[in-house]
Amino acid sequence: MTRATPVRRGRRPRRGPRLRRPAWTATLTWKAAVFITVMCCALAALLGALVHVSVTRQTVDQAREKALSKLEDVTEAYEAGEPTGRFGAVDPQGLPSELRALALRGQRGTVVSDVDGRPAMWAAGPADGRALAVRIDYTLSAQTIMGLDRAIVGSSALAIGATLLAGAFSVTRVTRRLHLTAQVARRISAGDLDARVNDPRTKDPSRCEDEVATVSGALDTMASTLQGKLLSEQRFTADVAHELRTPLTGLSAAAELLPPGRPSELVQDRVRRMRALTEDLLEISRLDAGRETVDLDIHELAPLTERVVRMARSAGSETDLLVVRGTSVETDKRRLERVLGNLITNAHKHGARPVVVSVDGPVVSVRDHGPGYPDYLLEHGPQRFRTESGGKGHGLGLTIAVGQAAVIGADLEFANVPGGGALARLTLPEYVHLAGCPDAGPPAEPGTVIAPGTDMQHTESTDKRT
Repeated sequence: MTRATPVRRGRRPRRGPRLRRPAWTATLTWKAAVFITVMCCALAALLGALVHVSVTRQTVDQAREKALSKLEDVTEAYEAGEPTGRFGAVDPQGLPSELRALALRGQRGTVVSDVDGRPAMWAAGPADGRALAVRIDYTLSAQTIMGLDRAIVGSSALAIGATLLAGAFSVTRVTRRLHLTAQVARRISAGDLDARVNDPRTKDPSRCEDEVATVSGALDTMASTLQGKLLSEQRFTADVAHELRTPLTGLSAAAELLPPGRPSELVQDRVRRMRALTEDLLEISRLDAGRETVDLDIHELAPLTERVVRMARSAGSETDLLVVRGTSVETDKRRLERVLGNLITNAHKHGARPVVVSVDGPVVSVRDHGPGYPDYLLEHGPQRFRTESGGKGHGLGLTIAVGQAAVIGADLEFANVPGGGALARLTLPEYVHLAGCPDAGPPAEPGTVIAPGTDMQHTESTDKRT
């Protein structure tokens, strides 16, 4: 009984990392240069080959005719018994063997070969069972062909260089216009709706438009249309909000005169919500218009955050504050409080307790322990009048927070915590104190936790929380 020997499979060789081509190889200029070079080289090679073959054939034919003519004269002299002269001889030394064999077979022929390092044209024919041959110097004809080849190579190189320069100039003009169009498109996507390409070919009706001008004109038209629609929507939002303020003010005053009771409380609550919605719409319209001005100053971030948390607690929203590291930031105090207040309100309204606000240097994080942010918000950001939490809110709080954060130069990010809950992280521009300058205040002690209902001066030092 024999045992089968296991067959070991060889290891597959590891493939090394795939090399990426440089980014410049994907540009239109590089591709056009390669295409022009290849086409010029192919055209030059084709034309050069045709000229070389044609001239070489003509030169060889002329030398052959001259050699055969000399051979006839030498043959007549040989048959008449006269001297053959210095051009002809019977079985001369250096006669190519293939030409000698051809003459011995009774035929005439010609061939070019080197004699003492110099090219020569041989012509041979039969003569009494031997080979009667004539030799003509072929040096001048060979030099003519070599000179022609050098002229073809030189003129081809010059033609390729000139064509490359002209092609690069033409392609660069086109690519420059394409880059300008792409830059304007990026500016428009970034919010600069006044950006335009303004290609001169689209302004003058008498000039024919090329494809780049057509794209530029279409982009300008799209930007103008989009800007008109957005401005119209902004004016509509602002006008509606302004028009609502007057009747809401009267309605609020009238609601205060209602007799105490449940109906009066409901009316007053709805009026307050309408007034808050109107103010939010006005704020959004101002942010959209880009007419907001900031009042930047140096502030200690930890006390400023504690003030916002304290206001949230006074409104009935129990919030924990964790100070990991305090620092100074350059920001607009009012707008920063607006952003943090909206984030805390959103955490209580759409999340679950505990809601923790942490300060770590210039970063303020607001975390709740609810279901987290919806997928559309993480992918596209907050959207107005869209919520997925049972109809609570109008989706304006986070929209305003994002807008105000952009105004003060802060970065606001939204994420979901793997353990559960939503996390909003606000990164502010940190202010670095110069050497020798007094600090605005003592830094907060790392790991300081402010529990609900305590002042910042009476804190309990604990380990850091995450």
